Amino acid sequence: MTDDTAIRAVIERSQDAWNRGDGAAYGACFTADATDVTFAGTVYHGGAEIGRAHQALFDSFLKGTRLLVEILEVRRYGAGAAVVLTRGESAKGGSAKLGKLATYTVVRDGDGEWRIAAVQKTQRKPLMEAISFKFQPATRPAAAPR
Repeated sequence: MTDDTAIRAVIERSQDAWNRGDGAAYGACFTADATDVTFAGTVYHGGAEIGRAHQALFDSFLKGTRLLVEILEVRRYGAGAAVVLTRGESAKGGSAKLGKLATYTVVRDGDGEWRIAAVQKTQRKPLMEAISFKFQPATRPAAAPR
């Protein structure tokens, strides 16, 4: 398996664990000292805490949700790090508008496996973007997410 394939696979494993409602498997996708910043602004530290907290969420507020993820780009930084930009959503049912962006920092962990070292999720606000771009065109990025 190539590194790019392995990097994509860890994101897919986290998605699969979420979809099964398996907090332990979700947390295992993260490094021991990972940081997870949710779109609500909650900050979790470490794969164990991320897994524990998400199990509580899977058993309550997120029960029956599915995580939908589309990888937009993977940028490698040396042999042991990459930044992965995704678009996605958690929702009940099969389809949803992919309204959140997430930036993952993925690293090759001490055992050689790729794991998530950090993730930060943001709710996209297309109307606010459009207003900003209209009234201040210089704020438009060269390559905006789809």
